[in-house]
Amino acid sequence: MRSMDYCWIIGLLFGLSSTVALAGKADGHLDFYFIDVEGGAATLIVTPTGESILIDSGYPDNGGRDLQRILTVVKDVAGLQQIDHAAVSHWHLDHYGNHASLAGSISIGNFWDRGIPDMLDEDKDFAERIAKYKAACNNQSNTLHAGNRFDLESPKTPLSVEVVTASRQVIANTGKPNPFAKEHKPQPVDHSDNAASLSFMIQYGKFRFLCCGDLTWNTEAELVTPNNPLGHIDLFMVTHHGLNVSNNPVLVKAIDPVVSVCCNGPTKGGAKETIETLRACPSLKAMYQLHRNVALNADEQTPLEFIANTEPTVNCSGQWIKASVLPDGESFTVQIGKDGEQKSYQCQ
Repeated sequence: MRSMDYCWIIGLLFGLSSTVALAGKADGHLDFYFIDVEGGAATLIVTPTGESILIDSGYPDNGGRDLQRILTVVKDVAGLQQIDHAAVSHWHLDHYGNHASLAGSISIGNFWDRGIPDMLDEDKDFAERIAKYKAACNNQSNTLHAGNRFDLESPKTPLSVEVVTASRQVIANTGKPNPFAKEHKPQPVDHSDNAASLSFMIQYGKFRFLCCGDLTWNTEAELVTPNNPLGHIDLFMVTHHGLNVSNNPVLVKAIDPVVSVCCNGPTKGGAKETIETLRACPSLKAMYQLHRNVALNADEQTPLEFIANTEPTVNCSGQWIKASVLPDGESFTVQIGKDGEQKSYQCQ
């Protein structure tokens, strides 16, 4: 039975009808926009009723490059007048760098994070940077914990969000045994904030989406061994920009995605080892990349038709990738930019 505090959190997070007007086209689709922030992360989710969730916000500076790309997708592409929820997966600048600037450019209903630490050893400027975030949210950001689950408004098909990791904690290890559990090869303990990332699993009917921020190797294994509480995933946002300190095959093979999207940059992420791990998944139909990895040969990464941006940063147009789940939650489409070909995929 849910406590009153838990019910209050649910109401605050997703029960916005009385306080925040819903925006966007309420067409019954669940939409995901993977915004190119040059190797950072910024993922916009728009629910069937037009409710919006932004996970992470890319790098600051660079002439406002990432900020403007996010605002373009939010306002011009998704047709939103506000962001209902802005979440931070963890406290690295390529993930929360524009939350404060966004709050000065568009209304944000609620801020969500894993909790704000007093200091961050790997960032000497953390105190100054986090002060801007605290000011943007009026010191009223809300803390998420592993195991939090929320039902979102959806007229036809059930829609939910579950937090599966937070602050180095993972959900209960239930589910079927993971047949790949014995393949785990532990790496040195990661003391960085990457290992503390929030991970979100979104389910819409049969459809399942997984986003793990920059979660690293050992915590990934803890999440899915010896059992797999996640089941199979239809759309996987490749963890940590596709770096090989993440994307433990124990997790990737267990979730066996249908489609993956790698939010990498030209010289950051999209590692050869990660691509090889994804290719070993029998259910995989397509790998999408926000960028071509300029250090890899063509046959070492996904075909060009699945890469949104092929030019180095200096020439990059910032194309986004959109996934759209049909109202019955049985299938979804993926396309690159507004003019890209829609490719269809069936949920598992």
